[in-house]
Amino acid sequence: MRKAMAEAEVGDDVYREDPTINRLEDRAAAIFGKEAALFVPTGTMGNTIAVKIHTNHGEEVICDSRSHLLDWELSMAAWFSGCLLRTIDTSDGILNWDLIKRKLRPNGPHCAPTTLVEIENTHNMAGGTVYPQAVIDDVCDQAHAAGLKVHMDGARIFNAIAASGTPAALMTGKVDSVNFCLSKGLGAPVGSILVGTRDAIACGRMYRKRLGGGMRQAGILAAAGLFALEEMPKRLSEDHANAQYLARELAGLNGIAIDPSKVATNIVIFDIAGTGISAPDFSVRLKERGVLMNGIGGSLVRAVTHYDADRRACEQAIATIREVVT
Repeated sequence: MRKAMAEAEVGDDVYREDPTINRLEDRAAAIFGKEAALFVPTGTMGNTIAVKIHTNHGEEVICDSRSHLLDWELSMAAWFSGCLLRTIDTSDGILNWDLIKRKLRPNGPHCAPTTLVEIENTHNMAGGTVYPQAVIDDVCDQAHAAGLKVHMDGARIFNAIAASGTPAALMTGKVDSVNFCLSKGLGAPVGSILVGTRDAIACGRMYRKRLGGGMRQAGILAAAGLFALEEMPKRLSEDHANAQYLARELAGLNGIAIDPSKVATNIVIFDIAGTGISAPDFSVRLKERGVLMNGIGGSLVRAVTHYDADRRACEQAIATIREVVT
């Protein structure tokens, strides 16, 4: 990846003259079966642009109550797009149409109309859960029939693809836009991609500039992204196997509660209430011993497996957690 970055051919991307970025965008669009793609510095910027493309000020967006769009993006849907996020509680992060239709707001003298549905695949705070394909397709069909757009926050969509075996173009064939991350499990140092229709991405390019994301000779970053896109999805099953190992080992430790059968991809969320240690203190004790995990509210702790955390690192993590809890 670093060799590709060092040898990257570059140009000025604001003028669409960076050949490496152009190749990355074309390849991403082809993989997802969409007309066009846009390289952005971060997933937050990609989601922000997507909401802006599909909505007008004063409208509503439906999302899960633990979605990244709501909790971790500094209220950009409100700040930049002028939209209200109307949330739905789920047990597993999966929205279906029966849940969504109850929250739809009609256009009228009292209600801000619903214009966009956002789904997250895999769902981060639900523990890396994967949307069933039938649910994605049904949400899209019903939303489109109601005149709504559907955006997928697919920051870790290649984990969903690896877990389900469903090709990207089939998984996202009916959604209007997808934002996915080139870092996370794919290992690039920076960058995300937004894919959609040609007109939507042309509009998104203007919003990217307004958000400060117009880059110049950024082909050195796109070169890493191209390598990540072509090579790194092949090894995501290793991360999933390591996450299963973590979950099984954690389930055997006193004071820790987790159901390994619910670990679907590379995110492991477990409850440490029984240890009598607070989540912030737990994280501090682990960090002092060289293991990085964060609390995510209450007594829950989240661990994520990835390219830099191999089986040996997972074994070290379990040994360290065992030491801390005993």
